[in-house]
Amino acid sequence: MKVARFHAPGDIRVEDAPEPVAGPGELKIRVRNCSTCGTDAKIFRFGHHHIRPPRVMGHEIAGEVAGTGERVQVIAAIPCGTCEECRRGRLTVCPNQESMGYHYDGGFAEYMIVPAKVLAVNGVNAIPAGVGFAEASVAEPLACVLNGQSLARVGDGDDVVVMGAGPIGCLHVRLARARGAARVFLVDVNAERLAMAAALVSPDAVIDSDPVEQVLKLTGGRGADVVITAAAAGAAQEQAVRMAARQGRISFFGGLPKDDPYIRLDSNLVHYRELTIVGANGSSPAHNAEALRLIAGGLVPVADLITHRLPLPQVLDGIDLVSRGAAIKVTIEP
Repeated sequence: MKVARFHAPGDIRVEDAPEPVAGPGELKIRVRNCSTCGTDAKIFRFGHHHIRPPRVMGHEIAGEVAGTGERVQVIAAIPCGTCEECRRGRLTVCPNQESMGYHYDGGFAEYMIVPAKVLAVNGVNAIPAGVGFAEASVAEPLACVLNGQSLARVGDGDDVVVMGAGPIGCLHVRLARARGAARVFLVDVNAERLAMAAALVSPDAVIDSDPVEQVLKLTGGRGADVVITAAAAGAAQEQAVRMAARQGRISFFGGLPKDDPYIRLDSNLVHYRELTIVGANGSSPAHNAEALRLIAGGLVPVADLITHRLPLPQVLDGIDLVSRGAAIKVTIEP
């Protein structure tokens, strides 16, 4: 079979590999779709400390169980299920968390093995009728978005700002609407990508410059109830604090580069305005199941966000599209 393996930064190869065999407690999947994301692009450029090459990449996975044909979606982040955090229900911050495509071979392959650890935490979800494999693969990033908005308490009547018009930003816009937001504003410094995203998700306003000033103007000087930084930019996080309304909630959704993780924050704004700043780290198995239900119910449409479908030999073209911001969602069909 064909696989796409990471060997070193800048070195991903489409290679031949033996078809894998499932061991005790494992599940063999015929991969039908594995979508790409910004993390794949970062791994291609810089590698990752959890990846010991060679490793088959890909963590947004949907396919069929070999032998039965059951249509399934597979989680990416694997909590251990037994540590203190997991026992307290805090699976997204499990200190022993592992990941598909990092610790285990992922979905850029014709076939893959789902480890027993995934099944032990209910990490394989049946795809609802009417949901395609490509749509199901988007359940994983939507699950992360769901975790972030739950932590930020996005709800009825909120004015929500989403900073970053990539695929995650588009999912944030749609989920915020599904959760009852009154208005959603989309911000990006890349005007071309902003226009492409806005044409799909129709935010109430688009902002490509002076975001603090523009958000205050749009809200009559009040600021936004929720600001979500769906971009790996310290400037966005600093601006988010300045544009939040009193008792506003700020989600630092996008992590910053490891070599530049610090920002300047006016803590008096946090103090006097009673702001809440929350992080967001991946998703739990339950978030993945809920994301599939949202997609199946039409509450968060995702099919139109998939702008490119490529065969496995073109995986590097897909990663390049993601890196350049020339696509919303790219899915690989092995």
